[in-house]
Amino acid sequence: MMAQEWRERIRPVRLEKRYEFRDYATLRDFLDLAAELSERKGLYPDMGFAKNYVNITIHLNDGEQVIGDDQRLFAQQLDGFADKVED
Repeated sequence: MMAQEWRERIRPVRLEKRYEFRDYATLRDFLDLAAELSERKGLYPDMGFAKNYVNITIHLNDGEQVIGDDQRLFAQQLDGFADKVED
């Protein structure tokens, strides 16, 4: 798997990352885990994907001005899922 580091953007404030996987089946496994995490945490990032990659954007909750612990932990958990599905 190839993945860039999480990038912080300021207008609007958000985290962005692209994950690339070896095949569609692995990507699907990742997306399934990400969907379960979203439901548990109540965070719903934007995801755009194709055959072997996904671009993820984590936005702030309404009223928030800076990236908080919830968003950073969510991003770390996604990184863990990416590593898990590639093993």
